[in-house]
Amino acid sequence: MIRVITVVGVLGFVTSVAAQGTEVAFGTVQQDTSLPVEVSAETLSVSQTDGSALFTGDVVIGQGDMRLSAPRVLVFYTQDQTGIERLEATGGVTLVNADQAAEADTAEYEVNRGTIRMVGNVLLTQGANTLVSDTMDVDLENGTARMNGRVRTVFQSGDE
Repeated sequence: MIRVITVVGVLGFVTSVAAQGTEVAFGTVQQDTSLPVEVSAETLSVSQTDGSALFTGDVVIGQGDMRLSAPRVLVFYTQDQTGIERLEATGGVTLVNADQAAEADTAEYEVNRGTIRMVGNVLLTQGANTLVSDTMDVDLENGTARMNGRVRTVFQSGDE
């Protein structure tokens, strides 16, 4: 899903880290989760019974500077049908926010809470720096993310 995230600070060394939980900055600007959500896809199927919409085929979701893309996104609307409650993206997801990106197998975006949970083969990169983990929880309002499950990273020195 999402491939790039801001790594805290400029690092002047090369290292490799294995940890269970790592906090990182995400986004150079906090995301305004009240902005409209725009969706484009090849096909759309709407279910009147559970209040959901299934977008398939090159799905791209935009909200402000943030873009989420996946082959399949299931959208759940609020009970009063006036807004989006959450999005479930599957099939390989990419999340881009400003100059950062991250990728994972799946992602769930809870719009009203301003959180995104990415699961499975999470990869974040910023420039030459990379972070890999099993899961990543992004708080868009605070501009932070927490990576969990065998976190690995390689920081490149600035002397290249």
